[in-house]
Amino acid sequence: MKFGETFMEYLHGDREWFLDKCSHVEYKRLKKVLKSCRTCRLNDSCTNECECKSCPLCDQLFFSELMREALDIAGCFSTRVRHLLHLHVAGGIERYMARLVHCFKTDQTTMIQEGRMLIEYVTMNAIAIRKILKKYDKVHSSVNGKNFKLKMRAEHIELLQSPWLIELGAFCLNFKRPGDGNSPSEFSTHFSFDVDVDVDDTPKMTLMLPDSMKLEYDLTCPICLDTLFDPYALGCGHLFCKSCVCLAASAMICDGPKAASPESKCPVCRETGVYPKALHMTELDMLLKRRCKGYWKERLTEERARVLKQTKDFWDSQTRFVVGY
Repeated sequence: MKFGETFMEYLHGDREWFLDKCSHVEYKRLKKVLKSCRTCRLNDSCTNECECKSCPLCDQLFFSELMREALDIAGCFSTRVRHLLHLHVAGGIERYMARLVHCFKTDQTTMIQEGRMLIEYVTMNAIAIRKILKKYDKVHSSVNGKNFKLKMRAEHIELLQSPWLIELGAFCLNFKRPGDGNSPSEFSTHFSFDVDVDVDDTPKMTLMLPDSMKLEYDLTCPICLDTLFDPYALGCGHLFCKSCVCLAASAMICDGPKAASPESKCPVCRETGVYPKALHMTELDMLLKRRCKGYWKERLTEERARVLKQTKDFWDSQTRFVVGY
């Protein structure tokens, strides 16, 4: 079955009630736009290296529409995942009210079902975007589709690179029962997450997609080069330990990365303005705490000592400034 048929079947299948509340790629309509565009095919002077910037139909309809849809999908996905993960870590009366809203269904059943639908939602739309951009380049013999993917990544709307997807994967793995072993945790028959935190290898999380596609997310802090501890994702999507990223921005660890100066740059990509958008990866932290118990306890002791030292040095400097010596 072609992907277009698979995607339409997904949109109009048993998930239709869920998708009515979410944006999605207008795959069929965008393909019609490409079919109606024959600029490059009819232009004999157009070579395989053509950038194809003389196609007003695609310039006005294709990329602008696809960018709008990608933004809507990314926004919808992050909002729904944020709400789902908040319910997972909620406690007290808030958790009771959540169960009441769901007609006393078990929290786990309800949340796993929504998590499965969200992972299908973002991956199916991400694959649709990849397919339609590949089709664009084929029709126009251009590289504009590849350039558009780079633009999406630069603007942090690359769906499969979203920190929220990593959080959702950790959420899935946190629901595994102790007797499940190390087998991948499946959201459906087509998608699965797994995590490998072997001390001898690079810690990583793996997302298996249809057509044997596999995405790997590195769980190593690029500053301390160790497994992430109390991880944060900056606005650019890069992951760091909380203490590492705070020290890199000259911020107090106890205040968190959001307290850093807005002009502070990401230690990896050097982009500014990413600290105010920092995301605490709560589910990933819970997962690593459970999978790396020995390492986590050792690192916790080190981090507490580091926070105490930084706090002591700060107040010592403030005292010297006020007293004058």
